[in-house]
Amino acid sequence: MINKPTSCDIFCTVVDNYGDAGVCWRLARQLTDEHGWRVRLWIDNIAPLLRLAPDHAASSVEVRVWPTPWLSTEAADVVIEAFACALPPAYIEAMAGRARPPVWLNLEYLSAESWVAGCHGMSSPHPRLPLVKHFFFPGFDEATGGLLRERDYDVRRSRFDEAAFRTEFSLPHRAQDELTISLFSYPNPALPELMRAWAASTRPIRLLLPGSTKTAPADGDRTGNLSVHPLPFLPQVRYDELLWACDLNFVRGEDSFVRAQWAGKPFVWHIYPQADDAHMAKLDAFLAIHPVGPRMRDFWHAWNGKGTPDWADFAARLPGLKAPMQQWATTLAARPNLASRLVQFCIERLK
Repeated sequence: MINKPTSCDIFCTVVDNYGDAGVCWRLARQLTDEHGWRVRLWIDNIAPLLRLAPDHAASSVEVRVWPTPWLSTEAADVVIEAFACALPPAYIEAMAGRARPPVWLNLEYLSAESWVAGCHGMSSPHPRLPLVKHFFFPGFDEATGGLLRERDYDVRRSRFDEAAFRTEFSLPHRAQDELTISLFSYPNPALPELMRAWAASTRPIRLLLPGSTKTAPADGDRTGNLSVHPLPFLPQVRYDELLWACDLNFVRGEDSFVRAQWAGKPFVWHIYPQADDAHMAKLDAFLAIHPVGPRMRDFWHAWNGKGTPDWADFAARLPGLKAPMQQWATTLAARPNLASRLVQFCIERLK
């Protein structure tokens, strides 16, 4: 009898930017480091992973470039197709050829929409082969698959030295009443007007731009009360440190959106845009469950193309967002994380 899966194949196709590779890499690392699984990550474009995890070769995850045409490979105990990517037909045949069929999961995108809980764990039998696919939905409540969060997150957070971080990246010591902001977003036409508002602010604002190809002097490119500091592209672990070092974080997509919540700081989400504004329903679904969602709604909508961001109004609300953001992070962290729930889901089906 199999007590727990010993092998896992994660398939990832990089659709755009870094989110697909980022989520798959975090999951692969947790499954190996925290649960003792043997994981192969099959990825069709390794370039994003080289930036997100430049030390991936030293990890216990076996990274494989997804070959075309597919090469004959033994199927694993657990097979995860990330975000509905299509598995190679030959690999599906290998899955069906096992004495015990693998647990086959489609890891879905994160959403706070109400229908997610009802679809989490649903099964879909293969039309021809003796295989069943299950849909595994990340989410924010107990009825979903949870969120990715490493076991050592709190330890790393407690050891973080902000002064050392600022010194490493040639950032000056905090000025009196300084507001430090990180900005990681998709191209956004609202940004120039927002930067003008920051420059006109009565409070000094230091803007950190991770992944920028520009360079700036140690004291930053200054316009009015705004100082801009480009930073290099930060691997996943270092990006957490950036979020901890800032008072407000602008994030995008899925992976940095989740990391901003663990940081417990006020943040602004630039959701991945979809046709017919389908993404706005997902944004509003999250705002509806967040304790300070109504206070952030207008600014978040404007940042996502529905109006003009009112920085003065949002800045006035910032002090009141700090405590609820910290409590939200604490509440989410008290629930089982996605990797743990996924492991338990698979163990129950491999008995």
